[in-house]
Amino acid sequence: MNYYNLKDKEEQVNFKTASIKGQGKEKGLFFPERIPLFDKNFIENLNQFSDEEIAFRCMKDFVGDEIPEEDLRRIISETISFEIPLKKINDTISVLELFHGPTLAFKDIGARFMSRCLSYFLKDENKKVTVLVATSGDTGGAVAHGFYKVNGIDVVILYPKNRVSAVQEKQLTALGENITALEVDGSFDDCQNLIKQAFSDIEITSSLFLTSANSINIARWLPQQIYYLLALKQWQKTETGNPVICVPSGNFGNICAGILAHFRGLPVEHFIAACNTNDVVPNYLKTKILKPKETIATLSNAMDVGNPSNFVRILELFQHQFENLSAHLSGYSVSDENTLNIIKRVYERDHYLLEPHGAVAYVALKDYLKENPSKKGFILETAHPVKFPESVEKAIGEKINIPESLADLMSREKKTVEINSDFEELKRFLLNKNSNL
Repeated sequence: MNYYNLKDKEEQVNFKTASIKGQGKEKGLFFPERIPLFDKNFIENLNQFSDEEIAFRCMKDFVGDEIPEEDLRRIISETISFEIPLKKINDTISVLELFHGPTLAFKDIGARFMSRCLSYFLKDENKKVTVLVATSGDTGGAVAHGFYKVNGIDVVILYPKNRVSAVQEKQLTALGENITALEVDGSFDDCQNLIKQAFSDIEITSSLFLTSANSINIARWLPQQIYYLLALKQWQKTETGNPVICVPSGNFGNICAGILAHFRGLPVEHFIAACNTNDVVPNYLKTKILKPKETIATLSNAMDVGNPSNFVRILELFQHQFENLSAHLSGYSVSDENTLNIIKRVYERDHYLLEPHGAVAYVALKDYLKENPSKKGFILETAHPVKFPESVEKAIGEKINIPESLADLMSREKKTVEINSDFEELKRFLLNKNSNL
């Protein structure tokens, strides 16, 4: 399987190169040259296969022979070594819980897969690799945990100052060792732009062996298909129709992976992109005009993205045909007020505790089902409520207990380097860091 650059289709690379490079020329994202279809019998009988076998079949065509089957199966097993349950909230809405991994967020799946692929690809390299990543909340913690103390790899995480939760910040900043956190005076979009500039800077790329761990990287993006398959396996046990799937959406890598799985044969009734006040895509679906906006800080901070990078991949899947895209995808924008209200209502009525991102998805799916009362669906709960204690506790009027797994981390000292959203400042930091290695 080769991957082409969406900004320069003449640039084509294999899975290994795309994973290591992160992005192509002119900051272009890589995209698979073909969409491998699932076997119909496989999809209709998922319950006959183990989760590991489902995940392996999902990924094998994208990896090809660049990782031997035995090693890929090991990577897959380590990637999904925790439960990913689909639970009913009420008669029409279920929830796929993606927060049972080590950093209590859905990013664990992609980060674990990517870290293990890179470790395999780079095991024979004799120079240190720098993983450069921007985060709006959960990506950084998942990447930090995935690469923590991995020999030969340094991780540099950029995150927006005062725009991540206390738990998220500790997961970024308290590990130390080979993990460095840069606290950027700006938004997530600023962080993401700095990363893209770094990969396009000849002086940096000639001095450092750089790779990216954002969802722009195919090794982070593609494995997110796995949990859509595992959700369908569970859905088929109790439901007959196809599900409406509602995804909290910021940078659009998660929902793009689900749509890719749908193109491969995953039966889905409809997709919903649930956004907060950062409503670039919902506006596009209304106006046909895709216009980036200044990022607005919200309670669902991991979705605070004003220029979602992965949406270009969704456009590519639909061959830039708006009518086809809009027939499969709806977009909703949900306010902070509605987010808090639904956390409270669902907790009191259904005895289920949502976090802000899941709450945004719940509101969007509920509104869609009002207009389509014969349908049922599920939301993706992308993080544990404990990662957003202030807003969740405000909504329900109760304290949330911190899990034992976080207690030690929360007691550790925060270690960051503060920088402005200025590329020259990031460039100096990276080159100085490299000279001190």
